[in-house]
Amino acid sequence: MKIKVIVTLKNGVLDPQGKAIQQTLNGMNFENVEDVRQGKYFEIDVKEKDEKKAKSLVDDMCKKLLANLVIEDYKIV
Repeated sequence: MKIKVIVTLKNGVLDPQGKAIQQTLNGMNFENVEDVRQGKYFEIDVKEKDEKKAKSLVDDMCKKLLANLVIEDYKIV
C-alpha cells in the first residue's frame, strides 16, 4: 500500500530556502509571488493491506525520522 506524506515547516519558522526561491521567482518577472514555503513529499510503499495499520506505521516513521517535530508539521494524505 502506498502512503503519501507532506512535511512542512511550522508557522513562524523561518524558511530561507523558500525565501530564496521567492526572490528568484520575483527576479524572473514573477512579481506576483509574495511568499514561498518549501517542504518535503514522501511516497512510502508498505507491506500492509489494512489502511489504518499502514497509516499508523507511517505516522510512527514520521515521528521518529521523516519530520523534525520541533520545527516541522506533517500530514499523511
